[in-house]
Amino acid sequence: MIADLKDKIVWNFPWLSRYPFWRSNEILRRLKDGPGGQHVIFTVANHFEPGYNIIPNDRGGLGIELPWDTQLRRLENWCDQAVAIGEAVRDHDGTPFRHTNFYPIEQYNRRLLDRMAELQEAGFGEVEIHLHHGVGSPDNAENLKRTLVKYRDIFANEHHCLSREHEDDIPHYAFVHGNWTLGNSGNGWCCGVDSELEILAETGCYIDMSLPSMPSRAQVSRINAIYECGYPLEQRKAHRAGPSLKVGKEPGSPVILCGPLIFDWQARMQGLPLPKVDNGALTSNYPMNLARFDRWRNARITVEGRPEWVFVKVYCHGFFDHDQPALIGEKMRVFLQEVLEFADRTGQFKLHFASAREAYNMVLAATEGKSGNPDLYRDYKLRQIMKMDSRMPSRVQVGHS
Repeated sequence: MIADLKDKIVWNFPWLSRYPFWRSNEILRRLKDGPGGQHVIFTVANHFEPGYNIIPNDRGGLGIELPWDTQLRRLENWCDQAVAIGEAVRDHDGTPFRHTNFYPIEQYNRRLLDRMAELQEAGFGEVEIHLHHGVGSPDNAENLKRTLVKYRDIFANEHHCLSREHEDDIPHYAFVHGNWTLGNSGNGWCCGVDSELEILAETGCYIDMSLPSMPSRAQVSRINAIYECGYPLEQRKAHRAGPSLKVGKEPGSPVILCGPLIFDWQARMQGLPLPKVDNGALTSNYPMNLARFDRWRNARITVEGRPEWVFVKVYCHGFFDHDQPALIGEKMRVFLQEVLEFADRTGQFKLHFASAREAYNMVLAATEGKSGNPDLYRDYKLRQIMKMDSRMPSRVQVGHS
């Protein structure tokens, strides 16, 4: 136990040592920007694994032990809940609440992806790429690239998921790394490919939403930011630092969009504040409320020069069954309605539900000097393949099982 605690301190020291400087800058920015007038762009990055069986293996992986029919039944239940909350809760633009579903390509099943594509076509959850690799032994660059290209093309060509800017482009995708070890940031654990970020860029990845990874060993020192990699992409952990995106400067790929990593000081022990780290995870044991939402938006994750557009990217594991009420059920519905009512009552912000792709398009629009309502820029550059391909017959069947 002492050894484990020591390891966690070592793993987390880089971002913890940076935190006071980030916090000081955040307070100064808040004073400078003043209250009100925000547009909060809210994205849920769902590590979407219907095969998860709540029995982790001894190498940090999740295993795939559930039968495909069981996984499909779980997915049907998820689709019913996704449609129900999407129809019940809409943002200030009229956009339904939905998750971005990062499906693990190493667990690919055609029936599951067909069903997820139906959900996307109905407007209740875009599909993106998630990958666990190097779990039993380190992966290599050739295999990683081959795997990403294979499933990128399957998702795009056979299921009409992912996105393009032009019809003749390669498919583009958002990414979440399994076990958070982006760019071999776990030093060989659950990855093994130092040049991973270079391969992601080459194969069409436009944004990564793996961070924060705290308390994992993969957490880097850069926190609460939208930035590009500060080191050559072929280097291990090339995203450990890098410049923030800003108005007037075209970003490289992939963009790194962090979720909030902040301290929550609300808890008390014998009258003294007891710090808790909020890493933006949606779980039943960490209730969502207005105070928590305010901490997220006050992390001020923005494009420099566009402070009124605040990006809040949170994450979850959708098939932790005990968490589902807080992810897509009644607890989430109540929370979102409280946020919308607070926004209407105070005028402090407008809320915009955005997929990973839409959030990226808004980021790009901000770097190019666009302002006003970010809703105007949901399809600014990248568009869903299924909406570009007029030859694809509609197959929407969500809302029943």
